[in-house]
Amino acid sequence: MGHEELVTRRLSLRRPAPGDIDAILAIHRDPRACAHNPSDQLTARDEAEQLFHRWDAHWSGHGFGYWTVRPAGAGEPVGFCGLKVVEFRRQMVLNLFYRFAPAHWGAGLATEAATAAVEWAAAHRPEHSVIARVRPANHASAKVAARAGLTRATHLDGPGYDGHDHIFHRPVSAGQHR
Repeated sequence: MGHEELVTRRLSLRRPAPGDIDAILAIHRDPRACAHNPSDQLTARDEAEQLFHRWDAHWSGHGFGYWTVRPAGAGEPVGFCGLKVVEFRRQMVLNLFYRFAPAHWGAGLATEAATAAVEWAAAHRPEHSVIARVRPANHASAKVAARAGLTRATHLDGPGYDGHDHIFHRPVSAGQHR
């Protein structure tokens, strides 16, 4: 569908494939990677397979979704980043997701990938707002959302799956309607 790969200066973002299931498990098994979203933590390969199938179904239904993030050229996955259609406050929006292996934190990779995803949304799905739901104590995630072009929207804060969410937002692009 033409959106299965994004390339940035340092990264390749590709549609997840069955070969990524072990990386899905490794990253989502790490309690540090899921510290702010404990309901996302996985413990077994079959859970990673189910998550992959949910991601793949989103791709099949929408033509985009979460990408597997690798260093440009080659290499093992360092994380996952992308957009998912969700209902938020009775509107369909694109939820920005990013989760990286702790060994790759602090190098700006999440910001680079998230920025690419937000720019992709502005170009290809301008009729949808983009949101990022961030736990109040997750300062690193808040910085990624802000650096990716989203702004803090305190009026949208509220309960989430794992506690209170701070919402970062990129509204519908000018000239578009919801």
